[in-house]
Amino acid sequence: MREKVGKYLEAVRDKSPGEILDWALSTFGSGRFILSSSLSLEDQALTDMLLKREPAARILMLDTGRHFQETYDVIDATMKRYGMRYEILFPDTAEVEAMLREKGANLFYESVENRKRCCDVRKVRPLWRALSTVDAWITGQRASQAVTRTQLAPVEWDGKFGIVKINPLWNWSTRETWLYVKRNGVPFNALFEKGFSSIGCAPCTRAVGEGDDERAGRWWWESPEKKECGLHA
Repeated sequence: MREKVGKYLEAVRDKSPGEILDWALSTFGSGRFILSSSLSLEDQALTDMLLKREPAARILMLDTGRHFQETYDVIDATMKRYGMRYEILFPDTAEVEAMLREKGANLFYESVENRKRCCDVRKVRPLWRALSTVDAWITGQRASQAVTRTQLAPVEWDGKFGIVKINPLWNWSTRETWLYVKRNGVPFNALFEKGFSSIGCAPCTRAVGEGDDERAGRWWWESPEKKECGLHA
């Protein structure tokens, strides 16, 4: 599959997000790729686009056990809006228990190493289980979101998971994302209207100030180049 990525990239480079989803459906089939949603504005926009094309498309959500209540509200609102059900994945109970016994409940504040361990247990390892069943996964990443994503392409080879990664919104702006969500009546997290610009687990996310980087509220105690959870290498 890896050797085909260059060909895939050429096929989608000039396509719109919707056209990229059409390409994914025709290339892989609805059962061989999955949209991984964090309930972000981007993932909500992609959920709307994808379900309009394939109501039976697979969409997963990683429940880390530390989300805001507003995030759970979006899950329910989205399932009601589209008549769909997420594939909800939880971390392994024994792994979480062992981590908390050793490091405590707030280990992520103590070091980048600890924070990445928490992300690995709660997010990366559960994602492995889902990605092992497909040939490609779709993400809501955008190149303008962070310094860690400036080299983003619409189709990439994900060496960490050994799978094709598709980023339909790679060249969209924040404004374009909001316009799509509002024009199409897509459910979105109420925290986005309370100063939040990127939303993850509650202990690791806060509102941002005017002019701040979009992901400034994520792991705000770390430097920008370290602000990835491990899902996206």
